[in-house]
Amino acid sequence: MAAHGRPALRDLFDESPTPHIAHPPRTHHRDFYVATDGSFRESGGGLGAVIETRDGTRVARIATVDTPPDNNVAEYRALHLGLDVLAARAPPDARIGILIDHDGLASNVNNAVLARSHPDWEPPRPFSVPPASGNHWRGIRARLTGFGEVRAARIASDQNPAHPLANTPGQYEHVNSELDRCVLPEAPEPEPTPAEFPPPSRADRGGHASD
Repeated sequence: MAAHGRPALRDLFDESPTPHIAHPPRTHHRDFYVATDGSFRESGGGLGAVIETRDGTRVARIATVDTPPDNNVAEYRALHLGLDVLAARAPPDARIGILIDHDGLASNVNNAVLARSHPDWEPPRPFSVPPASGNHWRGIRARLTGFGEVRAARIASDQNPAHPLANTPGQYEHVNSELDRCVLPEAPEPEPTPAEFPPPSRADRGGHASD
C-alpha cells in the first residue's frame, strides 16, 4: 500500500502494473492522477471519479447515479466522465496517470496510447471493446489525444478510491457540491544527480612520479 506521507493516487499508480507499457521509476511521476470506477446493479448503478495532482491536492470528486446495461459499460462510462472533468481542469500538455480496476479497459487505454506513435495510428494489439461501450470508447480515445502523455495502471477494486463513490453514489452525493478547482501541481523536485569527484592527483596515486 501507500508509503506514509505520500499522495494516495500517486502511491497507487507507482505501485501498480501498467499493461503493455514499461513502467520504470523515472517515468512514474504524472502531473495529474484520475481514478475511476463504474458499478452495475439491477436496482441501479453509479459512476465515481477522484482526481488529484502529483502533490496530493484534490482537484475533484464525482459520485453520480447511473443505469448502465452491464458492468463493462459502467467502467467505460466512468472513465469517459473522469477524463471529461479532468480535461476541463488540466493544461493540454499535462502528463496523466489513470487508475482503473478493469483489466480490459486498462489494456485498451495503453494500447491506444501506443497507437499514437504509430504512423497509421494502429495499436500493437487489437482493441477489445464491449459493443455497448463503443461510443464511450470513442470519447475516451478523443480525450486521450488531448493530453501530453497518458498511462493507465491496473489496481485492485478494494484499493480504488472511486469504488465507494460508484457503488453507493447516494451516500456520497455531497462530493458533487465541492467547489470546482483548477489546480496546477507544484513544480516537480529535480532528479538527483550522481556525485562527481575530481580524479586523484598524481601524488595521491602511490609510488613516485617519473622524472
